[in-house]
Amino acid sequence: MGTNHTQATINELLAGSVGGAAQVLVGQPLDTIKTRAQIAPSMLSPLLGVAGVNSLLFASYALSKRIVSPYPDKTLKEIALAGAMAGAANAVLASPVEMFKVRMQGQYGDKSDKRLRAVFTDMWREYGFRKGIMRGYWVTVVREIPAYAGFYSAFEFSKRNFRKHYGDNLPVWALLASGSTGGIAYWLACYPLDVVKSRIQLRQTPPTGTPVQYIASELKAIVQESGPKGLLRGLSPSLLRSIPAAASTFAAFELTREYLASVTGV
Repeated sequence: MGTNHTQATINELLAGSVGGAAQVLVGQPLDTIKTRAQIAPSMLSPLLGVAGVNSLLFASYALSKRIVSPYPDKTLKEIALAGAMAGAANAVLASPVEMFKVRMQGQYGDKSDKRLRAVFTDMWREYGFRKGIMRGYWVTVVREIPAYAGFYSAFEFSKRNFRKHYGDNLPVWALLASGSTGGIAYWLACYPLDVVKSRIQLRQTPPTGTPVQYIASELKAIVQESGPKGLLRGLSPSLLRSIPAAASTFAAFELTREYLASVTGV
């Protein structure tokens, strides 16, 4: 049993990497638009970074499902709980990847734009690991918990409804549609916190006070600057991005996992 769980985890990691690569290739242009819309007063999000984040996410989700319930048939509430747990674990990698992505996307193609290595060096030298590399960690945790609860429960809900008509071997378009549903649910569950995260990670200096204090302060500042609609700035490109990006992520993940299961027997 232990060997099977280990191989299953390896399969999840590999399939998550493929899903992450698909997400970057399909969703990057609209993700850049979303970030610039949030933070606006010739780069790509690091492919290996996002692939690694997705590997951790899907492996954490598989482990969380086993922790939540040992039985294969889980309720949507259990799926949501496992997704929330996976989201919290995912923030460990997602926070620095998101921080560098936001700071790179916040550049507008000037000659003075910094390369990723320079951004990393500057953040490390000026602010160190916690306030530099891991800036925005706690708001990322707070964002990821409802985001992935919605992400996985919506995906599973859609997939289960398709299975009523097509059985276990779903056509690719059904996986794509289910993934799109999960992506939309992700953003609807967490978007204001994503705006806060982007602003905190882009700001020149790190936030002060406790996470609760600086998150609340940033939410208040956004409303004062732009009204309640400021909390949803950039939502349209996020939703547009979520349809192809999440669809391709889940389809690539599911198809890769099925292939690996046929090869490994797990």
